[in-house]
Amino acid sequence: FNLKLATVIDGKLREAGFNRAHLLLANGDAIPSLVRRVAKANAMSADLLLSVHHDSVPEAFKTKWEFGGQERAYSDRFKGHSIFISRDNVDYDGSLAFAKLLGAGLKARGLEYTPHYKEAFMGSRRRILVDAETGVYRYDQLLILRTAHMPSVLLEAGSIVHRDEEVLMGSEEHQSQIACAVTEAVEQ
Repeated sequence: FNLKLATVIDGKLREAGFNRAHLLLANGDAIPSLVRRVAKANAMSADLLLSVHHDSVPEAFKTKWEFGGQERAYSDRFKGHSIFISRDNVDYDGSLAFAKLLGAGLKARGLEYTPHYKEAFMGSRRRILVDAETGVYRYDQLLILRTAHMPSVLLEAGSIVHRDEEVLMGSEEHQSQIACAVTEAVEQ
């Protein structure tokens, strides 16, 4: 899901004339891979770093079901995208500005952000909602957000464990909507 959406976003950016867009792929273990991607973006003197992901939920919120002969975990309780920035980023104001533009673009396309990150039941995963109109949260400790030398935003495009949303996120139309919102935010 991440690679497919990131590829669609990269294509839309290039179609819009952003020929310096680069797709930095994850490879290997999570933390070392994040370190390498941020280092590469920093070395390129990139103007913006957008990290594309699909969300899950803590195990305590998941239920088991059998589908296609396999037991799987799901949670239909939470759906929607979320956008994260870090107060510790060197360009917090730039990160916030891009995040708000992205959130507004997603909202204009009828997409909703998930409000559950602001709730006390999220425990250590609870985040500060910076902008309730556009669904921007602070996640100050996240490596890819705080160590980038440029505005940095993480987009959780939706919940991969929500059964209906998983189907939606796999559709080309939905991926195109997100990619168009990203492209418009970059243009702005």
